Amino acid sequence: MRIPAHSVCTAIRDDIVAGVYERGSRLTEEVLARRYGVSRVPVREALRTLEAEGFVVTRRHAGACVAEPTEQEAADLLEMRMLLEPLGASRAAQRRTEAHLKVLRGLVRLGQERARRGNSEDLRSLGGWFHETLAQASGSPSLSSMLTQLRHKVAWMYTVEAPSAPVESWAEHGAIVDAVARGDSERARAVTALHAERSTTAHRLRFTAGGDRPERVRNSQHAVNMSSLRH
Repeated sequence: MRIPAHSVCTAIRDDIVAGVYERGSRLTEEVLARRYGVSRVPVREALRTLEAEGFVVTRRHAGACVAEPTEQEAADLLEMRMLLEPLGASRAAQRRTEAHLKVLRGLVRLGQERARRGNSEDLRSLGGWFHETLAQASGSPSLSSMLTQLRHKVAWMYTVEAPSAPVESWAEHGAIVDAVARGDSERARAVTALHAERSTTAHRLRFTAGGDRPERVRNSQHAVNMSSLRH
């Protein structure tokens, strides 16, 4: 494999998230440079960036290793996302452009169509694209960057079950876009908070401290009344 030097960080991160490098395994500059077809300099820079992001740790006598997050750290990520995604939607209602709205509406149409057909793989990628666009519409590069990093880490630590009611899930996406389009920041925040809380129940840890079978994330989630979201 040979990739541009500036893409080394992304490539290593993607491989960590995909499980190519196991938690706790060593990441040697020489091996990584050979794998990605670059010199050791961009690899060294990438490892520093990934350490700052929490994907890599430096251990005495071992060097760079894939981080081993605890269950509490994993739970904290979901809590952070539930706080930041509604903030992003609120900002998007105030700062979105017509281009953002066009993309968001197009994604909702596709998502609703795929949901009716039951195509879960398409829905997963469309959902990621939707939330990435919503974050960009916030007009805050720092907030958008934080949400992107959170999505990477959540994908690394959790498997996500397909929504049991995909049509309702995409109705929630539509309600978010409606609020953003109207410039109603409080409603955009509230609807996104409900959506984030509901989606959290579909997350299952890839690991547990004792090696037990991972369990689905639990919370006090109640069913979302979609009729109230349409007004």
